[in-house]
Amino acid sequence: MSTTGLPFDDIRDLVRTMPGPDGAAVHTARQREAELTKPAGSLGRLEELSHWLAAWQGGVPHVDRPLVAVFAGNHGVTKKGVSAFPPEVTAQMVANFAAGGAAINQICAAYDLSLKVYDLALEIPTEDFTEAAAMDERTCAATMAFGMEVLMDKPDLLCIGEMGIGNTAVAAAIYAGLFGGTGADWAGAGTGLEGEALAHKAAVIDEALAFHKGHLSDPLEVLRRLGGREIAAMAGAILGARHQNVPVIVDGFVASASAAVLHKLDPRALDHCLFGHVSAERGHMKALEALGKVPLLALGMRLGEGTGAALAAGIVKAAARCHRDMATFAEAAVSNKG
Repeated sequence: MSTTGLPFDDIRDLVRTMPGPDGAAVHTARQREAELTKPAGSLGRLEELSHWLAAWQGGVPHVDRPLVAVFAGNHGVTKKGVSAFPPEVTAQMVANFAAGGAAINQICAAYDLSLKVYDLALEIPTEDFTEAAAMDERTCAATMAFGMEVLMDKPDLLCIGEMGIGNTAVAAAIYAGLFGGTGADWAGAGTGLEGEALAHKAAVIDEALAFHKGHLSDPLEVLRRLGGREIAAMAGAILGARHQNVPVIVDGFVASASAAVLHKLDPRALDHCLFGHVSAERGHMKALEALGKVPLLALGMRLGEGTGAALAAGIVKAAARCHRDMATFAEAAVSNKG
């Protein structure tokens, strides 16, 4: 239980009490796998995905209620020119999501995935993190708790994504705060920066790291000082899903930054997570290596919006269907190996 009454104490309690995988469900899944009408191991990583689902759903692998949750937030640091687009685009893209006009809408339709978009006080950007903490502790913890509310829809697979002009700079700063390095080590093109503009973005990140120096040993402090509302909400969604036995697919560079905060709190915190793809954003592969995760897809994408996670969800759905609905050798009257 909380000892100081500070908002982050409740988050630490949730990390400390995370449930583990269901070993019995995995054992049952592997037994069934051995009886399906195919050579052992012939479906490769699809078999691993079905076992992963079993472990974290606690039963027969299934994807009947998949949800893509996209969180949108605005950032005070955009006034420093870290993006090629103005901050107004965040709200405009949220409207585009609502109208069904974005890439994520088409991918969700193609794979029969539910989509919900969460506007996180777009009219109130976080503070410019080169001059102040992006959020106070109460705001950050409350936003994490809001992210957990996506589980109220009782999905059986959760995909997380984001929208927020300037948030690749924010994510790069989080990675530097968690894993070390400079702005140049982590900053990438984002919405299309290159040359002097990209160097400026890296310099702004370095300015933030210098401003918060001495306060970045605690991952939750890194999140509130350098993060954004959408990143805090995604971290909360990941943690809430763990407590509700819901496996999670994490999207790209920005979404992975939210996961990295939890990993730094406890390396086991991401055991229920699949990383949908490796982004073309510079630094994402390095981040995945730091997290010890192998992405499912590598398509050269860097859009965000949950697009990579949604594409991966289509493959996970196929893995679950193969495991659950394929005939066994006995059912199909097919001779098994001698």
